[in-house]
Amino acid sequence: MSPSKHSVKVSILNEEFTIRSDTPPDQTKAVADYLDKAARQVMAGGNVVEANRAVILAALRVTAELFEERQASEELAGSMKEFADEMRRLLPPAKR
Repeated sequence: MSPSKHSVKVSILNEEFTIRSDTPPDQTKAVADYLDKAARQVMAGGNVVEANRAVILAALRVTAELFEERQASEELAGSMKEFADEMRRLLPPAKR
């Protein structure tokens, strides 16, 4: 059985959107709020006045954050694997 769809009203730069997805409503609102905040920061910079351009630039910033976090996560996972391999090597053969 597939998850049920939720309809959630969100506001980004004072424009209302209805989002329909299987994501929990609180999470959808949090994501929209994050994008709204990022778009407002772009507009506060003074270089962009069009809302659609601000949202695109904000989405690019958020995507860059995502890529940085993914890379950090992959590096951490690699470090943890190396550490586990080293610890396994130090264990007696019966415990490996």
